[in-house]
Amino acid sequence: MLKIGVDAMGGDYAPEAAVKGAVMALDAIGPDSRIVLFGDEARVRAVLAGEGCPADRFDIVATTEVIEMGDHPAKAFQAKADSSITVGFGYLAKGAIDGFASAGSTGAMMVGSMYAVKPIEGVIRPTISSIIPTVTGHPALLLDVGLNVDCKPEVLAQYGLIGSIYAEAVLGIRKPRVAVLNIGEEETKGNTQSKATYELLKADDRIDFVGNVEASYLFTGKVADVVVCDGFVGNTVLKMAEGLYHINKKLGGGNAFWDAMNYENVGGTPVLGVNAPVVIGHGISSPKAIRSMILSAERCITADLTAKLQRAFKN
Repeated sequence: MLKIGVDAMGGDYAPEAAVKGAVMALDAIGPDSRIVLFGDEARVRAVLAGEGCPADRFDIVATTEVIEMGDHPAKAFQAKADSSITVGFGYLAKGAIDGFASAGSTGAMMVGSMYAVKPIEGVIRPTISSIIPTVTGHPALLLDVGLNVDCKPEVLAQYGLIGSIYAEAVLGIRKPRVAVLNIGEEETKGNTQSKATYELLKADDRIDFVGNVEASYLFTGKVADVVVCDGFVGNTVLKMAEGLYHINKKLGGGNAFWDAMNYENVGGTPVLGVNAPVVIGHGISSPKAIRSMILSAERCITADLTAKLQRAFKN
């Protein structure tokens, strides 16, 4: 039985949104998957009762504390030992669940990722990525999108390998094309960081490196499947895309491409480069977004992503 841990107390609208999203996910997860809810048992059961969903369709792990968005992540992770996030990571570290997802404190989720399950040996810095839509209908991957705002070329080169493995294992892209986000396509373009990254990726025969890609081609799907950049640039691109989505929505526009930009359809971003599947959702997550977050976690687990990354960094 595959067990997907979910922080029922995570997010601005918890536990209602988290539990309702888990209920919505029941009919979408695999027959061998089971959702484990971490949180205030009485409140979780009350939401389930309101949804007319039998509580025995879930495993419920009772916790008494919550790491709030305003808490210091590292201090709260230790001080609130019975919080839903801390207990969830405890279960993940000992293998009692196969993956853990939360729309709660991003900082606390990263503390758990770094100190409870720990980075994969050989990974300089774990990363967070985002799936971006393309006009071809096939997704692409952008990383990093905010975890590491300053990156050495060696770190960015690792992101190319990590992103390639994720794109193939989870997104189903055969031989993903990897590119560096740059101000021009020519090999000589860019700053010192991007030029050095280019050379490192070009020398890595484990990936299909296709060179530089300009931002104007990000959403075309014609140049690359995995786009590498530091977290400062990636987060800027991501927020610009989110802003354009909301503007387009207010203007009444809508099609499959723009709908794919809706965070609710993505649900969350995986932390890549740690020793277990961890997915972080948006704090404002709706039940639909929580459902998507749970399914994202399940895909990472069933794709055996962690083991594939571990093998890649043993070489």
